[in-house]
Amino acid sequence: MENSNWETGKVTITILGSGTSVPSLRRSSPSVLVETATTMMLIDLGAGTMRRLLESGRTISDITHVLFTHFHPDHTGEFVSFIFATKYPEIYRRRIPLVVGGGKSIGDFYDGLRNVFGHWIELESGMLKLIEFDTEHCDRYDGDRFTVVTSPLNHIASSVGFRIDIDNGPVIVYTGDTGVCDNVVTLAEDADVLICEAAFPDEMKIDGHLTPSLAGRIASAARAKHLVLTHFYPECDNVDMGAQCRRTWSGPLLLARDLMELEVDLSGVKVNNQGI
Repeated sequence: MENSNWETGKVTITILGSGTSVPSLRRSSPSVLVETATTMMLIDLGAGTMRRLLESGRTISDITHVLFTHFHPDHTGEFVSFIFATKYPEIYRRRIPLVVGGGKSIGDFYDGLRNVFGHWIELESGMLKLIEFDTEHCDRYDGDRFTVVTSPLNHIASSVGFRIDIDNGPVIVYTGDTGVCDNVVTLAEDADVLICEAAFPDEMKIDGHLTPSLAGRIASAARAKHLVLTHFYPECDNVDMGAQCRRTWSGPLLLARDLMELEVDLSGVKVNNQGI
C-alpha cells in the first residue's frame, strides 16, 4: 500500500482505544493506528478497535501490520473478529498481505486461536505473515521506509514496547503495559512522540503499570519531545492526571482520548482531532 498523495516523513497517529478491559462508551480497549506513506499499522487490537477504525475514516482492509505489545485480552480481544472480517465475504476479502508481530509466543498464540476457530481465521496462502520478537533482548523489523525496534518491558513474559523510526521522519514510541524499567527509558530516548501507559493515578500504583508521574519521569529521562498518556482505568476519571504528570514532566503533554488524531513530522506535532 502506498498513498501517492502522502508527504514522505509525515506520520498520522490515531488513538483508537485509550481505555482498558472495563466497558466504556468513551474509551475502547487499547489500540493505536500509525499511518505513513506506505503503512497502516495497528498497535494492539482490543475490543472496539474496528468500530473506532471506521469512525476514523479507515477500514480493516487498509491495515498492513498488526503489532501486539503482549497477549492480554484487552490488547488482543478483537484479533479473531478482525481476521474473520478480513476473510469474509468476498467483497471485503484481503487483497494485501497482513504482517502480525508480537512477542516470542506469537506462534503459540495464533495456533491456540486456530485450535478454537479452525479455518475460519486462516487466510489464503501468503496473506498472513507472523513476526516473532525476542522477549529477552532488543529486536528489529525492517519495513518499507520504516524500522521497528522492540524491547522487552516489565509487565508479563510476552511484553515488548515498540520504537518506530520513519525514514526522513519522526520516531514514535509506544510502551504498551509496563512498570518502571531501564528498557523503557532506552526505548524512548529522544522520541518525537512517546505514547505511554498511565493506567492508574499516582496514589493507586500497582505492579506492572505506570502512573502519570512515573510516565513523566520516564519521558524526562528519555528526553522525549512530546508525551501522550493513555490506557486509563476508570479510577483515572476523577483525577487530574495531567497535574500528576506535571510533577515530573514539563514538556508538551496530551491525555489520550478515543479518535484523537495527531499529525507528526520533524517540525513537531499538530492535533488534528481532539477525540471524543
